[in-house]
Amino acid sequence: MKKIEHLLIIVIFSILSSGCASFGRGIAEAYFQKQEAADTRLCEVTGSPFEGIKPHLKNPIGKMKVLIVHGVGDRLPGYSTQFLEKLAKSLNLTVRAKRNKDIFLRDPLDESKKLGNLRIHRLLNKERDQELLFYELTWSEITAQQKSILAYDNSGEYSFRRAEVNDVLKRFSNDTGPDPIIYLGDSREDILISFTQSFCWMTKGLWDDLPDQQAKSCTFDDLAAVENLKNDQYAVVSHSLGSRITIDGLQRLARFFSDSSFRPELDRPKELVKALQQKIIPIYMMSNQLPMLQMGRQLPEITGQQSAFCSPEGEHYDKRILSETPIIAFSDPNDLLSYAIQQNFVDRFIDSRLCAEVTNININVAKIFDAFGLGKFANPLDAHIGYTTDKRVIAMIAKGIGNANTSKLVKKRCSWTETID
Repeated sequence: MKKIEHLLIIVIFSILSSGCASFGRGIAEAYFQKQEAADTRLCEVTGSPFEGIKPHLKNPIGKMKVLIVHGVGDRLPGYSTQFLEKLAKSLNLTVRAKRNKDIFLRDPLDESKKLGNLRIHRLLNKERDQELLFYELTWSEITAQQKSILAYDNSGEYSFRRAEVNDVLKRFSNDTGPDPIIYLGDSREDILISFTQSFCWMTKGLWDDLPDQQAKSCTFDDLAAVENLKNDQYAVVSHSLGSRITIDGLQRLARFFSDSSFRPELDRPKELVKALQQKIIPIYMMSNQLPMLQMGRQLPEITGQQSAFCSPEGEHYDKRILSETPIIAFSDPNDLLSYAIQQNFVDRFIDSRLCAEVTNININVAKIFDAFGLGKFANPLDAHIGYTTDKRVIAMIAKGIGNANTSKLVKKRCSWTETID
């Protein structure tokens, strides 16, 4: 039987490479389309229920603010447009500002240092009583100069020597491979300052208060930010390396607000720290790489002490940084660069002051095919980048799971196992 299947494959691909290519292509397409008809892809949620963004849009005294942090590869401002449009549709936000705003990020201790771009979008519903401010961080500018070392390898001097498909793969490797390596080096601090600056700008007032087309730094010494922090709601969406950046960025904030000797030139009002301690900031991680990128690194300052910092009866409850950090981790099992996050990883490798709790979502965002009887196959690249366009992923970010707003699509297509202490 196996020999027959192998022979069938050889025949089909022989046809594809012959003058009857269109006929062979039709056979192959019909074969795969038949499999696509019934979408039974995996969607298993394990963890606590979560609300998503929807409940916080109608906030008479504050705004819902979402920050997205990209992963490996060069990005230009606007990279999240497709995701944002799908999210807006899921939230029924049909009105938006004519122009977005761009802030060219700078370090308040070194204004000459370029730290990427923060693009802000304003979206509302038809009635104008629900509003979302969406912040898109693009940090590629920080790593671009170092990655230029490999530019010669993409030039005609070398690329023409490769087979066409291999050349595409090599360009992809040159674009994405260096970023995790660079992040573990000296540029890591600049990328984390970029994240900190983005979060700082999220605490600054209303849409009309935000600068546009300006190179400007942000500091936390504005007391108006305290009221904003109290009244606004925040969430972070990250992809790939962006998940590591987000966790490291929040841990850096924990150090900044608890250690006055860290960047002592900058003020940190106690009122702001107290306001931050009351916040729940969920992180929606797509294709997270926390376990892999933890290898070879030192542990955070404080670990394994969640009860002491996160329980109201805990000894150090008044020294926590956030009330809670729900981590909603989306992972396609066929994504070669994504890992589920076990609770013992959180306990050991994430700063206890963040009070992190994890919900794992195993979800096939890439289609799985029967490769002509040779076994099941899913494109690992689609599995890595397909999260931002998957309707179930977007529906859960928008409306969560285990609540009254949960999308019908999620109820139908996803199973949920609640976990308790």
